[in-house]
Amino acid sequence: MSKILVKNPVVEIDGDEMTRILWGFIREKLIKPYLDVNIQYFDLSIQNRDATEDRVTVEAAEAIKKCNVGIKCATITPDEKRVEEFKLKKMWKSPNGTIRNILNGTVFREPIICKNIPRLIPQWTQPICIGRHAYGDQYQATDFLVKGKGKLTMTFQPEGGGAAQSHEVTNFKGDGIALAMFNTDESITGFAHSCFQQALTKKWPLYLSTKNTILKVYDGRFKDIFQKIFETEYKSKFEAAGITYEHRLIDDMVASCLKWNGAFVWACKNYDGDVQSDTVAQGFGSLGLMTSTLVTPDGKTMEAEAAHGTVTRHYRMHQQGKPTSTNPIASIYAWTQGLMHRGKLDGNQDLVKFCQTLEKVCVQTVESGKMTKDLAVCIYGEKTSPENYLTTEAFLEALDKNLKEAFLK
Repeated sequence: MSKILVKNPVVEIDGDEMTRILWGFIREKLIKPYLDVNIQYFDLSIQNRDATEDRVTVEAAEAIKKCNVGIKCATITPDEKRVEEFKLKKMWKSPNGTIRNILNGTVFREPIICKNIPRLIPQWTQPICIGRHAYGDQYQATDFLVKGKGKLTMTFQPEGGGAAQSHEVTNFKGDGIALAMFNTDESITGFAHSCFQQALTKKWPLYLSTKNTILKVYDGRFKDIFQKIFETEYKSKFEAAGITYEHRLIDDMVASCLKWNGAFVWACKNYDGDVQSDTVAQGFGSLGLMTSTLVTPDGKTMEAEAAHGTVTRHYRMHQQGKPTSTNPIASIYAWTQGLMHRGKLDGNQDLVKFCQTLEKVCVQTVESGKMTKDLAVCIYGEKTSPENYLTTEAFLEALDKNLKEAFLK
């Protein structure tokens, strides 16, 4: 079988622990035998990030900007325990956060539906796409401990002079905590365009959720920018597509989504998107069945990643020589979603078809009854026995076999 030629490069970002092991198998068994592709490789293991003073993360993000496609394995974001474990120079920032800030994109997460995997929300019969504004707010905030009595103020000093804007926040009567966060019109505008375009692509209605009744200026800015952009640039396009846009309060949106069937795009602020994407993933069955893509406002650049962590518990078992049953599907979809974007940019229908075939193989393999333990638990419960699931290696081999058969047909 001749390989499919991919004329433009993609950026591959390697990661940590159990997902790194899965990643290598996927690349060597499910991707390279079928594609002639120029891969620009970056090692974002915690050890290499520490050795390069985290420069490798920035270099990877800049490479993605140049070639428009990034494919990322899950990585460790170190806490105090990880700093001690790996003897790190410092507590390096989240590589996902660094890449998101450099690309200034919106994270879209959507469940992968397998018919035999039960849902915690049975009426969710169609996918829900969460658009997370992955910039600012709590994730780039300044927070600190306050000691003793005193006045807390917040001041903005215009560049080049001019009167400062100063606001009294509170008078502390004793110890406490403080938090200051921000966002920008530029980033919110990019977020809005990404979400409107995603809704048009899917032909699904779009909902923006905020708490503008409480944060009248902060959340109100999101609401106002979205509404202005919708009315001036997207209203007629939405009408032609037969879809709608609406702003809702976050609490109302959470309650409503539990009653709906799915097939909508939900635009969330940074923290809300972080939480609700995991809620949606679990509601559809498993965090291991979730796509995650970072898309720039112009739709040209995409970084696809595994929607979960590095599966540390399984990695510890692997280090001890014990069998594991780790779900690789989200990591596989990182490859397929990124490569499919490459195919669409290049007009390479053979590449797009390959990606679609690999995704179908993943779903059909699970629906045939071959699956990892996390999915078997969804069907059989926590006390599921080993005959109901495959080990990590056995499941990967089943996917490899089924993909080969799909291309021989």
